[in-house]
Amino acid sequence: MAIFLSLVSKLFGNKYDKDIKSIEPIIKQIHLEHEKIIAISNDELREKTTYLKAKIEKSIRQEKEKISSLKNKAEQKGIDKDEKEEIYNEIDEIEKSVIEIIEVTQNEILPEAFAVIKETATRFKNNATIKVTANDIDRDLAANKDFVSIEGAHAIYKNSWIAAGNEITWDMIHYDVQLVGGVVLHQGKIAEMSTGEGKTLVATLPVYLNALAGLGVHLVTVNNYLAKRDAEWMGPIFQFHGLSIDCIDNHQPNSDERKQAYLADITYGTNNEFGFDYLRDNMARRPKDLVQRKHHYTIVDEVDSVLIDDARTPLIISGPIPKGDVHEYNELKHKLERLVSVQRKFVTTVIADAKKMFAEGNSDDAGLNLLRAFRGLPRNKALIKFLSEEGVKSQLQKTENFYMQDQSKEMHIVDEELFFVIDEKNNTIELTEKGIDLMTKEIEDKNFFVMPDVGAEIAILGKEDLTDKKRASKKEELLRDFAIKSERIHTVNQLLKAYTLFEKDVEYVVMDNKVKIVDEQTGRIMEGRRYSDGLHQAIEAKENVKIEEATQTYATITLQNYFRMYNKLSGMTGTAETEAGEFWEIYKLDVVVIPTNRPIVRDDKDDLVFKTNREKYNAVIEEIDTLTKAGRPILVGTTSVEISELLSRTLKMRNIKHNVLNAKLHQREADIVAEAGKASVVTIATNMAGRGTDIKLSDEVKQAGGLAILGTERHDSRRVDRQLRGRSGRQGDPGSSQFFVSLEDNLMRLFGSERIAKLMDRMGLEEGEVIQHSMVSKSIERAQKKVEENNFGIRKRLLEYDDVMNQQREVIYKKRRHALFGDRLSLDISNMIYDTCESIVEHTHEAKDFENYKLDLIRFLASDSPVSEQEFQDLNITEIVEKTYDSCYKNYQLKSESIAKKAFPIIKDVYENQSATFENIVIPFTDGMKTLQVVTNLKETVEQEGGNIGLAIEKSVTLAIIDDTWKEHLREMDELKQSVQNAVYEQKDPLLIYKFESFNLFKTLIDKVNKEIVSFLLKAGLPMQSNVQEERKQAETNLQTSRPEMAAPSSGNRQNPNQPQQEQQKTQPVRVEQKVGRNEPCPCGSGKKYKKCHGRY
Repeated sequence: MAIFLSLVSKLFGNKYDKDIKSIEPIIKQIHLEHEKIIAISNDELREKTTYLKAKIEKSIRQEKEKISSLKNKAEQKGIDKDEKEEIYNEIDEIEKSVIEIIEVTQNEILPEAFAVIKETATRFKNNATIKVTANDIDRDLAANKDFVSIEGAHAIYKNSWIAAGNEITWDMIHYDVQLVGGVVLHQGKIAEMSTGEGKTLVATLPVYLNALAGLGVHLVTVNNYLAKRDAEWMGPIFQFHGLSIDCIDNHQPNSDERKQAYLADITYGTNNEFGFDYLRDNMARRPKDLVQRKHHYTIVDEVDSVLIDDARTPLIISGPIPKGDVHEYNELKHKLERLVSVQRKFVTTVIADAKKMFAEGNSDDAGLNLLRAFRGLPRNKALIKFLSEEGVKSQLQKTENFYMQDQSKEMHIVDEELFFVIDEKNNTIELTEKGIDLMTKEIEDKNFFVMPDVGAEIAILGKEDLTDKKRASKKEELLRDFAIKSERIHTVNQLLKAYTLFEKDVEYVVMDNKVKIVDEQTGRIMEGRRYSDGLHQAIEAKENVKIEEATQTYATITLQNYFRMYNKLSGMTGTAETEAGEFWEIYKLDVVVIPTNRPIVRDDKDDLVFKTNREKYNAVIEEIDTLTKAGRPILVGTTSVEISELLSRTLKMRNIKHNVLNAKLHQREADIVAEAGKASVVTIATNMAGRGTDIKLSDEVKQAGGLAILGTERHDSRRVDRQLRGRSGRQGDPGSSQFFVSLEDNLMRLFGSERIAKLMDRMGLEEGEVIQHSMVSKSIERAQKKVEENNFGIRKRLLEYDDVMNQQREVIYKKRRHALFGDRLSLDISNMIYDTCESIVEHTHEAKDFENYKLDLIRFLASDSPVSEQEFQDLNITEIVEKTYDSCYKNYQLKSESIAKKAFPIIKDVYENQSATFENIVIPFTDGMKTLQVVTNLKETVEQEGGNIGLAIEKSVTLAIIDDTWKEHLREMDELKQSVQNAVYEQKDPLLIYKFESFNLFKTLIDKVNKEIVSFLLKAGLPMQSNVQEERKQAETNLQTSRPEMAAPSSGNRQNPNQPQQEQQKTQPVRVEQKVGRNEPCPCGSGKKYKKCHGRY
């Protein structure tokens, strides 16, 4: 097959060649444009930006004028509902065409724009200072930044400035492969570029080009250190051309400063903060509280980490729920400890029996015992060790294949002696009859852990001779019993997972009396992140730390669905090719592999495969000893805290100096990575630690052979192994990489090829001997592909569930936006009144029930019937709906005018007498049962003579009701997602049931929202006595984000006095920047004192 593919590639060319060939003409155009501008002055170079901006603006001027004209038309009084809807639909279509026109224009000016940035980088590298004619932007920069100063009518730009607390001098110019990368990013694709190829510089090209449209460009990074560093590092190149730049991670959420950061032409930040700001915006109650603009263009740095690794868990903003601290984890954990202990003893006995049977030659019975032990405790260390012996793993696989045939119908023979069964590959655990008997031994109720058959029980109740009241009571009792036992079994399953599948210092660590998750990809602690579905609470119970209360979702989105909102999405990384299928299927992102600037000379050696971990780690230590003596720096890649600490202890015993970078020592990452390239320095780190920073080598180290990479285990994903390898050999540096593997590694245990085990058995390898061959390395890569497919399936499943939520989210958030801004709210309100009228008529007309029709009109719409009983019988549904709608909408308009007339004199009086005290006024609005506070601006209301009161009431009522019902709907959806998982026991697909049930829930939600909003607007009015109140910002509920580790540092003391005092933040590095005295001349060159000029802000 490989030979055939090679021939096809030679005949027709491969994707790599085609991708690069298609971009070559654009690179030639960039060079031609660059030649034209080499000789122009600095001022003329800056004028290019103004010229390019004007070109884009001119291309969309006609469409903008048309949009403005249509908006004015839609706001005219007396316009028909249907006509208004058509106008807004036309506006939406024109706005889409504007984006398309901008893209076409940007493609036309791409060579010139890229040439401008390349020439700017060249001049900054070749000149210590650049002199230009000063403008207002230069003067503003000079007041706050060291690298700009004003001398008379000129601005002087230096080529050195502060970035991440260190002074840097610009020394980079874009070379051709970086231009290729820039074109790929602009085209909305993923540029795969090797470590050290300058991805940060590459991004300046498409960022500049796309920022010219003025719609905002977002550059997304994996952590706030990189976001702040890159913004400060690349910022002056953009600021030289008058573009504004900011980093959202420098500012507090919901602050004016963060809003300004989003209004900048170029905005840097972390993926989590971009996502959380979107969710916060969709919880805002006033337009001025919004921080984000429309999502136009984004570049995601380390795109595989963000869109694949981080996409496994959704972003969630949550709040407390009633009885969130009620659970059975502490009550049940003692029973679980006993159950696990009994199973552990049983498995130990079974393994001992298997060893005897093997010695006696009884391999069939030994295989049965091995399979039983493997399904009982697959991570048992004695079992893992025994499986590495000759012929053992082969026998296990043979036995498993036998019992799994015919859809595992004989597997019950294996499981009947176990107390619970673990399927490690699918991460599931199930109690057996024996386990249930053991747990209920001391409980009178033998069905304590047995789910009732609700359908059968209800059928029996239907046949019994009972009164309706008694039958309803028994049915309610049955359903309550089902709910309690369902939750109890869920608790038991989560506790079993916590005790058998989750190891301390591997999947999580315990610090500060809290369970903290360790990211399996990066080895970093994910502060604030919690396992879902009660698993985190189960681990807290296991570790005897405080069990945190359960929370309720207020807003949620997956990163997949967040990033798919952008008009254009692109990304860059060193490792994306192995996940190209997933990128295309989920994001429609094509991966283009960019050639390196210099050939890679790193020596990637075949894997060394050992039988046991002990042999493997001994070999790693010996290799480290040999390499340090040769003067080479060594980066040792591990997959867990436990392994890194084991190697560290062994190196200490050998007196080999080293640094450790893992989840417990993550705060030293920058310092450790900076040291990692020095001669004979040994660094033990998780496979992807230090991502985003390069390990630079001295000439002495290069001569010694460069950086040596030693991987102590193959990761589940080939991408992570490639990332580790890529730390060595940057920019043509020498280096080597070698992975050490054993048959006891998780990957080899679960997905390793049977052929490797058989091969080692046939070769009769003794302890300490190793095999090394390209065939073995390829076999391991095939095992990794199996895991990648499995992980992709999990992520895709998560996305399929969130796609259902996303369709609903888009409808609700669209309604919310209309209510927030008010421009399309009148259309929404009229549609809601029409839908409510239609619902009432459809519900009553089929049965010709005129009395209920009249009652529903009074109950929901506070209106009398516009038709007589005879007309109700004779007219069709459409005619009755139209008459009902016309009557109700007319009543609503009259009522709105009446309320405005009543409220206006009071508001006018407050404005004339107390406008110096109050800016806004609160109007109470009540239906007799519920009161809402409607906020309106005093000055605007008086100027419009109360004309905006009706809109203010509509906005407040719509937002309040949507938020309350949506929050309740999210809780129901959470419960639905959990409950449908039981469908697998009925041989049904939980996702299909989830889609069906969620559609019905959402249909009910929309109907409820429409009726409640319309009913409140038509029935409510001003209370008899009204007190004018100053608007006070409502105290925010105690909300939490699912990933608060990425939140920006708080400014000032914003703590809730009822909350315990938080730990004092660590001192940040001192930033050495220009300090100007208040009475000194302002650096902007205005001649005024600083306090009278830029010092005022």
